This record gives sequence, structure tokens and C-alpha cells, in this order.
Amino acid sequence: MIKLNETPVRTSRNFNINNIKLENVNIPEKIGSFENIEVTGKSDNIKLENNIDKCNLKYGLGEELTNQVNQNANQNLKVTIDSKKNKEMQISFKFDSNNSTLVDNIQIIANESAKATIIIKYQDVNKDLKSFHNGIIRVLAKESSNINIILVNLMNTSSKKFIAIENILEKNAKVNYCIVDFGGQNSITNLYSNLVGEASENNIYTIYLGKENQVFDLNYIGELRGEKSNINIEVQGALKDTAKKHFKGTIDFKKGCKKAKGNENEACMLLSDEARSIALPMLLCSEEDVEGNHSTSAGKVGEKELFYIMSRGFNKKEAMKLMVRAKFNKILENIKSSELKEEISQEIDKRLD
Repeated sequence: MIKLNETPVRTSRNFNINNIKLENVNIPEKIGSFENIEVTGKSDNIKLENNIDKCNLKYGLGEELTNQVNQNANQNLKVTIDSKKNKEMQISFKFDSNNSTLVDNIQIIANESAKATIIIKYQDVNKDLKSFHNGIIRVLAKESSNINIILVNLMNTSSKKFIAIENILEKNAKVNYCIVDFGGQNSITNLYSNLVGEASENNIYTIYLGKENQVFDLNYIGELRGEKSNINIEVQGALKDTAKKHFKGTIDFKKGCKKAKGNENEACMLLSDEARSIALPMLLCSEEDVEGNHSTSAGKVGEKELFYIMSRGFNKKEAMKLMVRAKFNKILENIKSSELKEEISQEIDKRLD
């Protein structure tokens, strides 16, 4: 058994959410090569290199997984952004029988006033592949930079998926995340943002979709230090069969962040009687003159809404797909690529069949 993804402040053990304990999960000791990677959008203003520093994460998923990345990563990627226009780069990892284990260390540096969209996609080539992914993504957003990061997890329900994300935002920097989290028998995410700069802004938009016996554990932590800094966390999810989800959202107003704002909202649609959702939103405060809001909700599909859609000629399965897509569409609007949005929409339909 391994214990991962601890909350920054522990709560009552009765909530069963301070960390996640996983049984029968083997962390590979021998990491082979991973060659099935495709990169598009490289240019003089968005450079990709293979030299990268080791990680010293404040939180992360746990010592064992962090050490694996530092010592045995089989993909080390450094993205440096100098573009003053919103250029796009896509990095796609495809798992197959010859590339089934990925340990990646990705660093994104957005220089002063730089703009870009970085898409990172993980995908299995077949539904029976038992792949393994452990990754770290670190983002440094320098003064007045504006970066969009789209993370797409389309791995299957037999895979193991672990990712730790750490962000530093300087003055007037803006980092937007759009996270699509569908794959993994276990999909465990730790996301930490350190808003050190005045008027820095971090928006995190996430959708997750679980089926069969999938387990999602999402631990989002935002520490606001700069005056007038702002973090917004919006998470929408749906669970069917016996899938489970833990959401842990912590917004921490540190000394010196006067007039900062923090909002977090998480909503889960339960598509079966056996699906389970646990949420823990937390607001911590060491400063005056700040604004913090949080909300969570979980519930079954509304019978009235379902009946209304079915009365228009849709069967129950089709009606539920429409309701899930309606919940997700607002977040998917943050993705400009029509091709990628269509791929995600098709994946939603397949996973709800």
C-alpha cells in the first residue's frame, strides 16, 4: 500500500480524505525508453530542449514518485517561451506495447510578456494496455506573461496515472489551465500554485469523467502572496458505475496579499447509485481585506430534466450524454482547437456508452 497526495492542512480522519491509500500499485523500478512522442509548433519563439533541472517540489504526490522522476525520467523536456503573440505547441505522448511506461519531467518557462498555448496530451492506443505514467510539470510565469496550458488525459481505465504540477506566477502574470481528466484506473493529481506577484492570476478549469472502478484524487492548492492576486478553481465531473472521486481544494491567503481573491467550485454528477464523491474545500487566511468563496455539490441526474429531454425523442443513455456534455461545454470553451474539442467530445460519448 502507498499513501499519496496529502492535504496541506489535515482534517478529521472521519472524512477519509487527508490522503489517498492505494493497494496493489507497483511503482516500476526499471524504466525503459519512451519514444512515441510527437511535438508540433516548435519555433524560434517557442523552444524545446532536453536539458532540465531536478525537481524540488513544495508538495507533490509523495517522495517515492518525485524521486522516480528525478532519477529515472525517460522524457525530460524544457519549453522556453519568448513569443509576444499567442503561438501554440502540442506535445503528444501515445502509449503502446513498446512504450507503456512514461516518466516525464516537463519545465515551462514563460519569459517577460510572453504568450503561448501549450497542449500536453496522454493517450493509450488500445483499451487493454496496462500503461504507467508518472510526471511532473513545473511552470514559471515571469512578469506580464500570459500562458494557456491544456492537459488532456485520454488514457484507458486499466492504466496508472500520476501527475504533480507546480506553478510560480510573478507580477501581472496569468496562467490558465484547462484539464481534461478521463483516464486511469487510478488518476492522482497534485496541483500547487504560488501566486507571488502583484495582480497575478491563475485560472484552473477541470473536467473529469469516471466509469467502472476508476478512482480520481484531485488535490489543488493555491497560495496567494501578491497584492490583488487572484485564483479561480472550477471543476465539473461525472461518475458512473462504481467510480470514486476525492476533490481537495485549498486556497491560502498569505500575509501581504491584500485585496486578493480566491474562488473554488466543484460539482459532481452521479450517474449511478454506486458512484461516490467526496469533496473538501478549504479557505485559509492570514491577511485582512481579502475575498474567498467556495462551494461543492454532488447529486444524481435531475429526473425532471431527464424526462424533459427524453420527451423530445432521446433514450435515457442519449439524454444523460447530453446533460454531461452540457456541464462540460463551458469549460471546453477554453480550448480553441476545434479538432481537439471534437476528439474530447467523441471520447465523452464512448465512455458514457
